[in-house]
Amino acid sequence: MKLKSFLYTGLALFATHTMFAQANILNAKIPEEIGMKTEAELLLDNDKPLEYGYVGDRDILFSKMTWEKVVLDERANFPLYFPVDTNLGDDRKSLYQVLRENMENGMISKVYADSYFTEERTLKDLEASLTMTKITNAGITYMNENGVGEDEIPEEYVIKRDIGPADINSYLIKGLWYFDKRQGELKFRILGIAPAAPDVNFIDDENSENSEPIPMFWVFIPEIRDILHEAKSFNDKNSAVPISFDHLLNSRRFHGFIYKEENVYGDREVKEYVAENALMQLLESDRIKDKIRNFEQDMWSY
Repeated sequence: MKLKSFLYTGLALFATHTMFAQANILNAKIPEEIGMKTEAELLLDNDKPLEYGYVGDRDILFSKMTWEKVVLDERANFPLYFPVDTNLGDDRKSLYQVLRENMENGMISKVYADSYFTEERTLKDLEASLTMTKITNAGITYMNENGVGEDEIPEEYVIKRDIGPADINSYLIKGLWYFDKRQGELKFRILGIAPAAPDVNFIDDENSENSEPIPMFWVFIPEIRDILHEAKSFNDKNSAVPISFDHLLNSRRFHGFIYKEENVYGDREVKEYVAENALMQLLESDRIKDKIRNFEQDMWSY
């Protein structure tokens, strides 16, 4: 009986997971029917992200705020970057596309200028960093010859460039490492994330790849967990079971290096006191990681 109930449970979980793939793809008669879910499937999909457990301030025995840089060239971070093609459907989107679309439709109402979440920004405030509009030399000549303003120039003389998913080369992640004395465990809570890309005004220049990426905006993760839960990243091992971005980020299924920790020097970055030496900066990042990790190890040393 135990074996039979175990099999039934496994089949039920498998059936639930498979519904997160392209719904109705095997039963569709026309392409428009792909993605249409039955009422039963919609009820199963009506779930929420796993709630954070309450952690009292007195339960935190140790904490350290860190900022990490997640470089998207690394294979472990590909699920955050791909797909860069925006025409693959609603179930195949990159993290940046999810953030940008929800900002445009108003689902993400608050974005911030810095990682301390003190200055709010609107999509209109971010236009200068997300979009570049440039008038060509021929357009300037047209303006001078015809005596017209910038609003009256034909579109053929205007170059417009938007930051797209393919332009994002890294993410900056702010999180808190803390030791929960009730559970006797070191944990990590992600607080904010920012997509970073070269300056939109120079993104197509030859030296743009070597320029330092600029964080375009910060979002407070607890505010958008429902959105990240609904959006799925691609699972390379099993496309029938995609992983939500909320799960991916909270379970730390990415690789990053610490570029800043909270410190007495105004939270200065590693590159400010280890200058012009990339190897030593990485070693300093590892030292900060070891310092946090060793605290938990020392708790169990007798």
